[in-house]
Amino acid sequence: MRNPFSGVRSLYARRPIPVILGAVIVVLCFLWGTSPGWQAATLRLAVPIALAAIGGIFAEKSGVINIGIEGLLIVSAFSSIIVTYWLGAGESTLAISHHWWGLLAGVLVSTLFAFLFAIVCIEFKADQIIAGLALWLIALGLAPFISRIVFNSPNTAGVGRFEDVTIPLLSDLPLIGHLLFDTPPQVYIMLGAIAVGWYVFNRTSFGRWVVASGENPKALDTAGVDVRKVRYAAVILSGVFAGLGGAGFALGYLETFAGGGDTAMQGRGFIAIATYLLANYHPIGALGGAFLFAGLDALQIRLQTAGYAVPTELIRTVPHMTVIVVLVLIGRTRLPEAAGENYESGED
Repeated sequence: MRNPFSGVRSLYARRPIPVILGAVIVVLCFLWGTSPGWQAATLRLAVPIALAAIGGIFAEKSGVINIGIEGLLIVSAFSSIIVTYWLGAGESTLAISHHWWGLLAGVLVSTLFAFLFAIVCIEFKADQIIAGLALWLIALGLAPFISRIVFNSPNTAGVGRFEDVTIPLLSDLPLIGHLLFDTPPQVYIMLGAIAVGWYVFNRTSFGRWVVASGENPKALDTAGVDVRKVRYAAVILSGVFAGLGGAGFALGYLETFAGGGDTAMQGRGFIAIATYLLANYHPIGALGGAFLFAGLDALQIRLQTAGYAVPTELIRTVPHMTVIVVLVLIGRTRLPEAAGENYESGED
Protein backbone atom coordinates (compact mmCIF):
# COMPACT_ATOMS: atom_id res chain seq x y z
CA MET A 1 0.00 0.00 0.00
CA ARG A 2 1.36 3.38 -0.95
CA ASN A 3 2.20 5.65 1.96
CA PRO A 4 -0.30 8.53 1.70
CA PHE A 5 2.20 10.95 3.26
CA SER A 6 5.14 10.09 1.04
CA GLY A 7 3.87 12.61 -1.51
CA VAL A 8 3.97 15.35 1.13
CA ARG A 9 7.58 14.52 2.00
CA SER A 10 8.56 14.47 -1.63
CA LEU A 11 6.77 17.76 -2.27
CA TYR A 12 8.55 19.37 0.71
CA ALA A 13 11.91 18.21 -0.62
CA ARG A 14 11.18 19.76 -4.03
CA ARG A 15 9.14 22.83 -3.04
CA PRO A 16 9.68 23.66 0.65
CA ILE A 17 8.29 27.22 0.53
CA PRO A 18 4.74 26.26 -0.65
CA VAL A 19 4.65 23.47 1.95
CA ILE A 20 5.74 25.86 4.71
CA LEU A 21 3.15 28.41 3.59
CA GLY A 22 0.53 25.66 3.69
CA ALA A 23 1.54 24.82 7.25
CA VAL A 24 1.28 28.50 8.18
CA ILE A 25 -2.23 28.63 6.74
CA VAL A 26 -3.20 25.57 8.82
CA VAL A 27 -1.86 27.28 11.94
CA LEU A 28 -3.75 30.48 11.13
CA CYS A 29 -6.96 28.50 10.62
CA PHE A 30 -6.40 26.91 14.04
CA LEU A 31 -5.89 30.34 15.60
CA TRP A 32 -9.02 31.78 13.96
CA GLY A 33 -11.21 28.72 14.41
CA THR A 34 -10.55 27.77 18.04
CA SER A 35 -11.05 29.50 21.36
CA PRO A 36 -8.17 31.26 23.18
CA GLY A 37 -8.61 28.85 26.10
CA TRP A 38 -8.10 25.81 23.89
CA GLN A 39 -5.07 27.41 22.24
CA ALA A 40 -3.46 28.23 25.60
CA ALA A 41 -4.14 24.72 26.91
CA THR A 42 -2.60 23.21 23.77
CA LEU A 43 0.56 25.23 24.24
CA ARG A 44 0.94 24.24 27.91
CA LEU A 45 0.15 20.57 27.35
CA ALA A 46 2.76 20.42 24.59
CA VAL A 47 5.59 21.36 27.00
CA PRO A 48 6.50 17.93 28.47
CA ILE A 49 6.07 16.15 25.13
CA ALA A 50 8.17 18.55 23.07
CA LEU A 51 10.97 18.81 25.65
CA ALA A 52 11.10 15.05 26.26
CA ALA A 53 11.11 14.54 22.49
CA ILE A 54 14.14 16.77 21.93
CA GLY A 55 15.92 14.91 24.74
CA GLY A 56 15.03 11.58 23.19
CA ILE A 57 16.33 12.75 19.82
CA PHE A 58 19.74 13.53 21.32
CA ALA A 59 20.01 10.14 23.00
CA GLU A 60 18.75 8.04 20.11
CA LYS A 61 20.67 9.92 17.41
CA SER A 62 23.82 9.11 19.39
CA GLY A 63 22.97 5.41 19.31
CA VAL A 64 21.43 5.04 22.80
CA ILE A 65 17.70 4.26 22.81
CA ASN A 66 16.25 5.89 25.91
CA ILE A 67 12.71 4.62 26.39
CA GLY A 68 13.06 5.61 30.04
CA ILE A 69 12.09 9.17 29.07
CA GLU A 70 8.73 8.67 30.84
CA GLY A 71 10.62 7.85 34.04
CA LEU A 72 12.71 11.00 33.72
CA LEU A 73 9.53 13.07 33.38
CA ILE A 74 8.10 11.44 36.51
CA VAL A 75 11.15 11.98 38.75
CA SER A 76 11.64 15.55 37.59
CA ALA A 77 7.97 16.45 38.09
CA PHE A 78 7.91 14.90 41.55
CA SER A 79 11.25 16.40 42.63
CA SER A 80 10.25 19.88 41.51
CA ILE A 81 6.98 19.74 43.44
CA ILE A 82 8.42 18.35 46.66
CA VAL A 83 11.40 20.76 46.71
CA THR A 84 9.09 23.72 46.11
CA TYR A 85 6.86 22.45 48.94
CA TRP A 86 9.75 22.02 51.36
CA LEU A 87 11.18 25.46 50.59
CA GLY A 88 7.79 27.12 50.84
CA ALA A 89 5.54 27.78 47.87
CA GLY A 90 4.97 31.46 47.20
CA GLU A 91 8.22 32.46 48.90
CA SER A 92 11.72 33.09 47.59
CA THR A 93 15.38 32.58 48.47
CA LEU A 94 18.14 34.88 47.23
CA ALA A 95 15.39 36.84 45.46
CA ILE A 96 14.55 33.80 43.34
CA SER A 97 11.09 32.24 43.56
CA HIS A 98 11.00 28.77 45.07
CA HIS A 99 9.26 27.57 41.93
CA TRP A 100 12.50 28.22 40.06
CA TRP A 101 14.50 26.34 42.72
CA GLY A 102 12.02 23.50 42.32
CA LEU A 103 12.54 23.54 38.55
CA LEU A 104 16.31 23.40 39.07
CA ALA A 105 15.92 20.46 41.46
CA GLY A 106 13.74 18.60 38.96
CA VAL A 107 16.32 19.07 36.20
CA LEU A 108 19.18 17.95 38.46
CA VAL A 109 17.37 14.78 39.56
CA SER A 110 16.38 13.92 36.00
CA THR A 111 19.97 14.50 34.84
CA LEU A 112 21.29 12.27 37.63
CA PHE A 113 18.96 9.45 36.58
CA ALA A 114 19.98 9.91 32.94
CA PHE A 115 23.65 9.75 33.96
CA LEU A 116 23.08 6.48 35.83
CA PHE A 117 21.22 5.14 32.79
CA ALA A 118 24.21 6.11 30.61
CA ILE A 119 26.64 4.29 32.93
CA VAL A 120 24.54 1.12 32.80
CA CYS A 121 24.23 1.23 29.01
CA ILE A 122 27.69 2.52 28.02
CA GLU A 123 30.01 1.14 30.70
CA PHE A 124 28.22 -2.12 31.50
CA LYS A 125 26.75 -2.57 28.00
CA ALA A 126 23.31 -3.43 29.31
CA ASP A 127 20.44 -3.94 26.92
CA GLN A 128 19.17 -0.41 26.35
CA ILE A 129 15.50 -1.37 26.09
CA ILE A 130 15.58 -3.31 29.36
CA ALA A 131 17.54 -0.53 31.09
CA GLY A 132 15.02 2.03 29.85
CA LEU A 133 12.10 -0.03 31.11
CA ALA A 134 13.86 -0.43 34.47
CA LEU A 135 14.34 3.34 34.69
CA TRP A 136 10.64 3.91 34.04
CA LEU A 137 9.53 1.26 36.56
CA ILE A 138 11.86 2.62 39.25
CA ALA A 139 10.48 6.12 38.79
CA LEU A 140 6.92 4.76 38.68
CA GLY A 141 7.35 3.24 42.12
CA LEU A 142 9.83 5.61 43.76
CA ALA A 143 7.91 8.87 43.42
CA PRO A 144 4.61 7.61 44.97
CA PHE A 145 6.63 5.78 47.67
CA ILE A 146 8.38 8.97 48.81
CA SER A 147 5.12 10.87 48.51
CA ARG A 148 3.46 8.42 50.91
CA ILE A 149 6.29 8.97 53.41
CA VAL A 150 6.02 12.76 53.24
CA PHE A 151 2.29 13.31 52.61
CA ASN A 152 0.83 9.97 53.70
CA SER A 153 -0.65 9.78 50.21
CA PRO A 154 0.60 9.02 46.67
CA ASN A 155 -0.45 12.57 45.80
CA THR A 156 1.54 15.58 46.97
CA ALA A 157 0.19 18.86 48.28
CA GLY A 158 -0.40 21.68 45.80
CA VAL A 159 2.30 24.32 45.42
CA GLY A 160 0.71 26.70 42.90
CA ARG A 161 2.35 27.43 39.59
CA PHE A 162 4.53 29.86 37.71
CA GLU A 163 3.05 33.24 36.95
CA ASP A 164 2.66 34.18 33.30
CA VAL A 165 5.43 36.25 31.77
CA THR A 166 4.11 39.17 29.73
CA ILE A 167 6.31 40.88 27.16
CA PRO A 168 5.11 44.46 26.60
CA LEU A 169 3.98 45.45 23.10
CA LEU A 170 4.51 41.93 21.68
CA SER A 171 1.70 40.61 23.87
CA ASP A 172 -0.67 43.01 22.08
CA LEU A 173 -0.04 41.44 18.66
CA PRO A 174 -3.23 39.99 17.11
CA LEU A 175 -3.74 36.22 17.08
CA ILE A 176 -0.38 35.19 18.57
CA GLY A 177 0.33 37.93 21.13
CA HIS A 178 -1.63 36.38 23.99
CA LEU A 179 -0.25 32.92 23.17
CA LEU A 180 3.47 33.51 22.70
CA PHE A 181 4.15 36.68 24.66
CA ASP A 182 1.75 36.45 27.62
CA THR A 183 2.36 32.89 28.73
CA PRO A 184 4.04 30.81 31.46
CA PRO A 185 7.87 30.56 31.42
CA GLN A 186 7.88 26.86 30.56
CA VAL A 187 6.45 27.71 27.14
CA TYR A 188 9.39 30.02 26.44
CA ILE A 189 11.73 27.26 27.64
CA MET A 190 10.08 24.78 25.26
CA LEU A 191 10.36 27.07 22.23
CA GLY A 192 13.96 27.96 23.12
CA ALA A 193 14.91 24.30 23.55
CA ILE A 194 13.53 23.39 20.14
CA ALA A 195 15.56 26.20 18.57
CA VAL A 196 18.68 25.05 20.44
CA GLY A 197 18.14 21.46 19.34
CA TRP A 198 17.75 22.45 15.69
CA TYR A 199 20.86 24.67 15.87
CA VAL A 200 23.03 22.01 17.53
CA PHE A 201 22.16 19.33 14.98
CA ASN A 202 22.49 21.59 11.95
CA ARG A 203 25.21 24.08 12.82
CA THR A 204 27.66 22.55 15.32
CA SER A 205 30.40 19.93 15.33
CA PHE A 206 28.87 18.32 18.41
CA GLY A 207 25.61 17.78 16.53
CA ARG A 208 27.48 16.08 13.70
CA TRP A 209 29.34 13.90 16.20
CA VAL A 210 26.04 12.83 17.79
CA VAL A 211 24.67 11.84 14.39
CA ALA A 212 27.89 10.01 13.47
CA SER A 213 27.88 8.20 16.81
CA GLY A 214 24.48 6.76 15.99
CA GLU A 215 25.13 6.06 12.33
CA ASN A 216 28.76 4.90 12.19
CA PRO A 217 30.58 4.98 15.55
CA LYS A 218 33.59 3.20 14.04
CA ALA A 219 34.16 6.04 11.58
CA LEU A 220 33.78 8.62 14.35
CA ASP A 221 36.27 6.70 16.47
CA THR A 222 38.72 6.53 13.56
CA ALA A 223 38.41 10.31 13.18
CA GLY A 224 39.69 10.68 16.73
CA VAL A 225 36.43 11.54 18.50
CA ASP A 226 35.65 9.62 21.69
CA VAL A 227 32.33 7.84 21.01
CA ARG A 228 31.78 7.15 24.70
CA LYS A 229 32.00 10.83 25.63
CA VAL A 230 29.64 11.81 22.81
CA ARG A 231 27.08 9.23 23.93
CA TYR A 232 27.44 10.23 27.58
CA ALA A 233 26.85 13.88 26.66
CA ALA A 234 23.83 13.02 24.49
CA VAL A 235 22.16 10.88 27.16
CA ILE A 236 22.82 13.49 29.85
CA LEU A 237 21.24 16.10 27.58
CA SER A 238 18.20 13.86 27.31
CA GLY A 239 17.98 14.06 31.10
CA VAL A 240 18.29 17.84 31.07
CA PHE A 241 15.56 18.34 28.47
CA ALA A 242 13.23 15.75 30.02
CA GLY A 243 13.84 17.40 33.40
CA LEU A 244 12.81 20.77 32.02
CA GLY A 245 9.72 19.14 30.53
CA GLY A 246 8.61 17.28 33.65
CA ALA A 247 9.37 20.04 36.13
CA GLY A 248 8.03 22.75 33.84
CA PHE A 249 4.78 20.84 33.36
CA ALA A 250 4.40 20.16 37.09
CA LEU A 251 5.08 23.73 38.18
CA GLY A 252 3.48 25.43 35.20
CA TYR A 253 0.31 23.39 34.75
CA LEU A 254 -0.36 20.60 37.27
CA GLU A 255 0.63 22.44 40.49
CA THR A 256 0.84 19.06 42.23
CA PHE A 257 1.96 15.47 41.64
CA ALA A 258 -0.50 12.58 41.44
CA GLY A 259 1.23 9.27 42.07
CA GLY A 260 -1.69 6.91 41.50
CA GLY A 261 -2.04 4.70 38.43
CA ASP A 262 0.06 5.92 35.54
CA THR A 263 1.10 9.02 37.56
CA ALA A 264 0.55 12.63 36.66
CA MET A 265 2.54 12.31 33.45
CA GLN A 266 0.00 9.86 31.96
CA GLY A 267 2.39 8.35 29.42
CA ARG A 268 3.55 11.64 27.90
CA GLY A 269 7.12 10.31 27.76
CA PHE A 270 6.01 7.50 25.48
CA ILE A 271 4.02 9.97 23.40
CA ALA A 272 7.22 12.02 23.10
CA ILE A 273 9.00 8.95 21.68
CA ALA A 274 6.21 8.47 19.15
CA THR A 275 6.40 12.17 18.33
CA TYR A 276 10.07 12.26 17.40
CA LEU A 277 9.76 9.01 15.47
CA LEU A 278 6.82 10.57 13.63
CA ALA A 279 9.03 13.58 12.85
CA ASN A 280 11.95 11.36 11.82
CA TYR A 281 14.15 12.93 14.55
CA HIS A 282 13.61 16.52 13.37
CA PRO A 283 13.26 18.92 16.35
CA ILE A 284 10.78 21.25 14.64
CA GLY A 285 8.76 18.30 13.38
CA ALA A 286 8.71 16.93 16.92
CA LEU A 287 7.29 20.26 18.10
CA GLY A 288 4.54 19.96 15.48
CA GLY A 289 3.76 16.43 16.67
CA ALA A 290 3.64 17.66 20.27
CA PHE A 291 1.12 20.34 19.26
CA LEU A 292 -0.99 17.70 17.49
CA PHE A 293 -1.22 15.49 20.56
CA ALA A 294 -1.60 18.43 22.97
CA GLY A 295 -4.40 19.92 20.89
CA LEU A 296 -6.27 16.61 20.93
CA ASP A 297 -5.58 16.26 24.65
CA ALA A 298 -7.03 19.71 25.28
CA LEU A 299 -10.03 18.72 23.15
CA GLN A 300 -10.70 15.53 25.11
CA ILE A 301 -10.55 17.50 28.39
CA ARG A 302 -13.18 19.87 27.03
CA LEU A 303 -15.35 16.99 25.83
CA GLN A 304 -15.23 15.47 29.30
CA THR A 305 -16.46 18.69 30.87
CA ALA A 306 -19.10 19.27 28.17
CA GLY A 307 -21.28 16.49 29.58
CA TYR A 308 -21.72 14.37 26.42
CA ALA A 309 -23.18 10.90 27.01
CA VAL A 310 -19.89 9.23 26.05
CA PRO A 311 -17.79 7.28 28.59
CA THR A 312 -14.90 9.36 29.92
CA GLU A 313 -12.46 6.49 29.42
CA LEU A 314 -13.35 6.39 25.72
CA ILE A 315 -12.90 10.15 25.30
CA ARG A 316 -9.48 9.99 26.96
CA THR A 317 -8.26 7.59 24.28
CA VAL A 318 -8.86 10.09 21.44
CA PRO A 319 -5.36 11.67 21.40
CA HIS A 320 -3.58 8.34 21.88
CA MET A 321 -5.56 6.62 19.13
CA THR A 322 -4.93 9.54 16.78
CA VAL A 323 -1.19 9.36 17.34
CA ILE A 324 -1.25 5.59 16.68
CA VAL A 325 -3.19 6.10 13.44
CA VAL A 326 -0.80 8.80 12.26
CA LEU A 327 2.18 6.61 13.12
CA VAL A 328 0.71 3.71 11.15
CA LEU A 329 0.15 5.96 8.15
CA ILE A 330 3.53 7.68 8.22
CA GLY A 331 5.55 5.04 10.04
CA ARG A 332 8.59 4.90 7.78
CA THR A 333 11.05 6.28 10.29
CA ARG A 334 14.62 5.19 9.70
CA LEU A 335 16.41 4.41 12.93
CA PRO A 336 20.10 5.34 13.20
CA GLU A 337 22.19 2.42 11.96
CA ALA A 338 23.88 1.82 15.33
CA ALA A 339 20.86 2.62 17.54
CA GLY A 340 20.69 0.17 20.44
CA GLU A 341 24.16 -1.23 19.76
CA ASN A 342 26.97 -0.98 22.28
CA TYR A 343 30.36 0.18 21.03
CA GLU A 344 33.88 -0.41 22.30
CA SER A 345 36.71 1.70 20.93
CA GLY A 346 39.01 -0.31 18.67
CA GLU A 347 36.50 -3.04 17.93
CA ASP A 348 35.89 -4.08 14.33
